[in-house]
Amino acid sequence: MKGLLLVNLGTPDEPMVPDVRSYLREFLGDPRVLDMPAVLRWLLLNFVILPFRPRRSAHAYLKIWDPRTGSPLLHHSRRLADAVAAEVGAEWKVALAMRYGRPGIDAGLDALAGCDPVVVLPLYPQVATSTTSSTLAAVYEAAARRLDPVSLRAIRGFHLDPGWLAAQVERIRPTLGEADHLVLSFHGIPERHVRKADPTGSHCLASAGCCATPSPAHAVCYRAQCVQGARAIAAALGLPSDRWSFAFQSRMGRDPWLGPATADVLAALPGKGVKSVVVACPSFVADCLETLEEIGLVGAASFREAGGDRFALVPCLNDDPAWVRVVAALAADAAGS
Repeated sequence: MKGLLLVNLGTPDEPMVPDVRSYLREFLGDPRVLDMPAVLRWLLLNFVILPFRPRRSAHAYLKIWDPRTGSPLLHHSRRLADAVAAEVGAEWKVALAMRYGRPGIDAGLDALAGCDPVVVLPLYPQVATSTTSSTLAAVYEAAARRLDPVSLRAIRGFHLDPGWLAAQVERIRPTLGEADHLVLSFHGIPERHVRKADPTGSHCLASAGCCATPSPAHAVCYRAQCVQGARAIAAALGLPSDRWSFAFQSRMGRDPWLGPATADVLAALPGKGVKSVVVACPSFVADCLETLEEIGLVGAASFREAGGDRFALVPCLNDDPAWVRVVAALAADAAGS
């Protein structure tokens, strides 16, 4: 019996301040997320972030929380896991875990006890230290604590997988229609994360065209992988350069983050004559706070306040059948079957 562990980032148990505070404590306490000396991270977390941010975040979660199914990210991730289990058949066990929050990674490995191998798929198309690396490190650590040996095979990103790109394109196409412009919005990360991950020490963000210049750094460069994926999606949709753009969302803190910022792009488009816009979020595979609230509500309001007329958010792949088949194929390739 082979095992497949799907790992998404995580979600609070409930959209209430104590639950959000607990979730943020775990998430932002990760040294791969807030990459600073432990003492400074503790001070920032406990005296700057946790006294104030949980209330704002809980208010945002309440806007997108479904009274029947709860957290959108957890709901869609569960549906994906169930659909993948049906797709791969009886030779596999499929389990879902969250890097932060519940269900935890230990619970996921418990559900796959006895499976050989266990394929680990972090549900992040592009590789980043704060997502892929953190998740795999946590899985390895959890496996090392177990009395029963676990044979792990990790999948590190799939931003140019042909099936994933095709699924993204076909998800976007019906919504795009005759819209003036497509914005491909990726989750942002601090610029220092990109520079730290650069194995050459001199390529990433060193020039305006660094992502277009071939380099070994691209294998681990989050920005380059976002740019590559965005260009592939736009090309498959047949969009000229003036009908699409890419941007980065979810900034936090005062340090420089990858840009341009999605909020700035959306606010500027109406002044350039764009009255109808479609936004897709290819760094997310499941709809969540960052897609439904940050883009679908806040982003839409910003675009309309700037003079835009029509705003449409493309749903994430969630449990789309094409995406389910991609996950099954990635798992089979990793398991050697």
